[in-house]
Amino acid sequence: MTGALTAPGPEAADDIAEAAERGSADDYRRMNDHLWQVYQLARSKRSVHGVVQDQLDALADALKTGSSSRAAAMCEAAGDLFQLSGELAFDSNRYTDAAAAYSVAASASDSAHAFDLWACALVRHAYVDMSERQFTEATETLDVARTIATRGDPALSTRYWVASVQAEAHANLGDLNACQRALDEAQKVTDLPGPVHNGGWLRFDGSRLPEERGARFVQLGRLDLAEKALKSALDSTALAKGTSYRRRGSVFVDLALIGAKRHDAEQAVTHGREALQLARQSGSGYIARRLQTLRDDLRSYGHDRRVAELAADISSLHAT
Repeated sequence: MTGALTAPGPEAADDIAEAAERGSADDYRRMNDHLWQVYQLARSKRSVHGVVQDQLDALADALKTGSSSRAAAMCEAAGDLFQLSGELAFDSNRYTDAAAAYSVAASASDSAHAFDLWACALVRHAYVDMSERQFTEATETLDVARTIATRGDPALSTRYWVASVQAEAHANLGDLNACQRALDEAQKVTDLPGPVHNGGWLRFDGSRLPEERGARFVQLGRLDLAEKALKSALDSTALAKGTSYRRRGSVFVDLALIGAKRHDAEQAVTHGREALQLARQSGSGYIARRLQTLRDDLRSYGHDRRVAELAADISSLHAT
């Protein structure tokens, strides 16, 4: 976090703080971009909560006192910042707060006619639905997001991110064909020229598709295909450098799940331990939720000591 905040230099950091106080739409947009950078670099996402909340309070005051001439631009800034607030709540397993933040983000983006921003808010809301195992509701939300994304900037990857998340919803419903079609649609993001995302509320560039494809195959029981895709993802440049605890942790959980489904205790425990370590280092609620799924699958192992110890450690993680 310190590195991100000081990266532009002390003078620029002071400018950002002063800009937030002045309260123009461009000022808030600039600060939002910076907060997304801080969020992505922070090992523990919870550590970012205070500064995001302060910015939300400042933006709320600006919206109350702002002129109608800049209303659309300020709504767009709100749609951006509330998505970040929702991300923080979601990663802390506060689903109600996350859903509320994403709903406000969607409404503000709608008011601003910011279609890509609006679609992304709905995609994030669909993640809340899936975390609560409301997969049919998630597919309905994603259908709306897809329609809205078609009205957005065709140079951006928004519609392909929607397709990627639709693949997850279809996999959870056991629909292999629909999942495969959605993954193939998401893969088309690689055909886009130039920058396809903004690094903030839209970060999808297709680099995660190998690990996502692997995760979908795990859900659908295609374990050989899943393992091949996941190991390829783990060897990729982004994950090999260890820059994303959440992504690496999720891949290790999926590899452990494959071991559990094959009744391979060694694979389940080895990769499960890797994921558990990353969950502890990052405090990520997302990895913790994934580990809960693994723990449920480990119950079939009976009295295997290594498996029992891993399951107990996962339970301890959820208790803290």
